[in-house]
Amino acid sequence: MTTDPSGSFVATVPQTLAGVRVDRAVSMLTGLSRSESAALVAGGRVLVDGRPVVQRSAPLAAGSQLVVELPKEADVLEPDPSVPFEVVSEDEDLVVVDKPAGVVVHPGAGTRGGTLIAGLLARYPDIAALAPVSDPVRPGLVHRLDKGTSGLLVVARSALAYRSLVAQMSARTVGRRYLALVAGIVPDDRGVVDAPVGRSARTPTRMAVTPAGRPARTRYVVVERYDRLVGGRDRVDRPATLLTCTLETGRTHQIRVHLTAIGHPVVGDDRYGGPVARGALAPGRLFLHAAELSIDHPASGVRTTWTRALPADLRLVLEGTTS
Repeated sequence: MTTDPSGSFVATVPQTLAGVRVDRAVSMLTGLSRSESAALVAGGRVLVDGRPVVQRSAPLAAGSQLVVELPKEADVLEPDPSVPFEVVSEDEDLVVVDKPAGVVVHPGAGTRGGTLIAGLLARYPDIAALAPVSDPVRPGLVHRLDKGTSGLLVVARSALAYRSLVAQMSARTVGRRYLALVAGIVPDDRGVVDAPVGRSARTPTRMAVTPAGRPARTRYVVVERYDRLVGGRDRVDRPATLLTCTLETGRTHQIRVHLTAIGHPVVGDDRYGGPVARGALAPGRLFLHAAELSIDHPASGVRTTWTRALPADLRLVLEGTTS
């Protein structure tokens, strides 16, 4: 049992802990409380044999490698009222925001300040009380958007809401619809990409379709096809297609990876081979927008849907296309 240079706890599961549930074993090995251990599991910060643990009650097998990303002093969140975001809806149980592109949702590798969660804490300090039941550095968060993606995101403000939203995510009843402009002409009017997504064996910092990944499904529908994609002053002589994409699962970079896998990467996503709309999109900006979000409200149970139109920078790209 060791602590690596990044501060993570690393151990080979001994025979004495075979069959013990993950959160209990993490507590026993690290000295953290059960609630702290459960929060780390919920935040994807406990890995067994290189894969994040999905359920805290999952039993361990002897000989498996256990890695726990331990909380650090730097994990203490500082509210930051300067972080930009727009509140779409709020009540005592949750808040729905429209996240602008360029804002990171929560602290992570290389990012500590200026996150959406820091901005939310400045406006809704009660969210901090959820740290014991959720990830301490991601209180209230049940899903996320990439830095270069804009759009709708829901955050819990009460323990009731957090547990309800986590359960809805697990049951795949949360509706999430995105608008994506992709390279090339997508031939079918609608389709489903059903392919597991996991860490790339060649580049671990990227995700990929891989047999070792977790199940992932993305449905898409063609909105419009364009003959030429235009980025500001620079015309790109290639066609493009505007899609709506609906998530049935929520894997990291799922839409980006799935669309790349079928030969139609997202415009602006140079990480996965997408064309860059120079002059229209800021560096790192993806033509990917979380346009619709539907949940069963944790308190009332009423199905509630929010929508958000494309922001100005994405509309500018479409204004330059020809169909």
